[in-house]
Amino acid sequence: MKMRPFELVLVTIFALLALGALAMLALYKPANKVEEAALGNSVVIWGTVPAAAFMAVLRPLTDAQPAYRVVQYIEKDARTFDSEVLNALAENRGPDIIFLPSEKLVQYRSKIQALPEASFPIRDFRNLYIDGAEIFALRDGIYAYPIAIDPLVMYYNRDLMRTKNIINPPRTWEELMGQINTLVERDYSRNIIRSPLAFGEYRNVQNGFGVLSMLLLQGGSSLVTEDDGQYKLQLNQTASDGGVPMERALTFYTNFASPVNPLYSWNRALPLDHDAFLAENLVLYFGKGSEATSLSIQNPNLNFDVAEVPQGAQATVRRTYASFYGLALLKSSTNKNGALTVMQLLGSADKSKVIADALHMAPAHRSTLNSGSDDRYGRIAYAAANVASAWLAPSPDKTDQIFRAMVEDVLANKRAPADSTRDAIEKLSEVY
Repeated sequence: MKMRPFELVLVTIFALLALGALAMLALYKPANKVEEAALGNSVVIWGTVPAAAFMAVLRPLTDAQPAYRVVQYIEKDARTFDSEVLNALAENRGPDIIFLPSEKLVQYRSKIQALPEASFPIRDFRNLYIDGAEIFALRDGIYAYPIAIDPLVMYYNRDLMRTKNIINPPRTWEELMGQINTLVERDYSRNIIRSPLAFGEYRNVQNGFGVLSMLLLQGGSSLVTEDDGQYKLQLNQTASDGGVPMERALTFYTNFASPVNPLYSWNRALPLDHDAFLAENLVLYFGKGSEATSLSIQNPNLNFDVAEVPQGAQATVRRTYASFYGLALLKSSTNKNGALTVMQLLGSADKSKVIADALHMAPAHRSTLNSGSDDRYGRIAYAAANVASAWLAPSPDKTDQIFRAMVEDVLANKRAPADSTRDAIEKLSEVY
């Protein structure tokens, strides 16, 4: 039967479509198989931050690319994290990656697989991440893909400030010192019942290490450097004026807990500063940027806001302290290629911002930090993160013990600030 022109065209079209479909099937290679081969059977991440932060990026990722179902984040208790990691490594069942805070970099350095210059040039690292993230860039390589930054900021009670006719939070230490007598409140026995800020002690100051580190940074301390494979402690040295920044920081800090000093406004008998702020018995609280949401949840009636930490009146450069979080590959991993693939993906600008946002922290990538935050508290955290730094301290537990003794020796008149500082530096050098 002879086909009409219309039927002939229709048959020709269907024939061409069929040939095209066959060609596509012949050329098609399942992407999942390639990705699965690259990822391996399992990539496990351990950390102490809430699992929800990682699920915020892993859930949509696995929905779009099922091969990433082999990636698992396991939330661990911060109090037992170190012992769990050590036990797991001893039994050859540890994670491939740990989500590492910068305070633990020295502690875990020997267990981390650094990425050499050939794999991750320092020039590329600096182009991607803000300056403070270089805490992870050491002489022999990159020790973690930076993800998030939790800077030290200053929270203030708006009602208490307004009651004392103080319109704006202090921007300089000199301004703050001039407000101490206005803000402190005492009972008839001269006991402190409401404090301007919790400086001077260590046991009841939640971020004591961070506060002292902030003062060190603002004082121009050279902190800790590497020299011929050794850590060189220059905490009480500056690069220029020959000053004693650690001694000055300790003196300034302890003045606020010395009963004979005009700045006296805090002591060991008072509650933890975090709790005092929640109870509206503390005007200024120096805490991490990520604490804003939890503060508002813990006391919905607390009328507070956040600002960057004060600087010296003559300071020309803004500085604060921060905890930097990054993904670090363990030497013990049996799936290093898969783990590196995951680290590179989660460490990308868009994925790491999802994690940082979920943690109420600032992102470490220059591009995403520069884009700013729409969150009312996040805007300050982003600004503070840009001028934040950290330093190569020993393990947090050991550093806290040494710093606490340093502070308390001065308050008990056992040592002068200069001697207490010298003793602390000697003890720190012994625990690296």
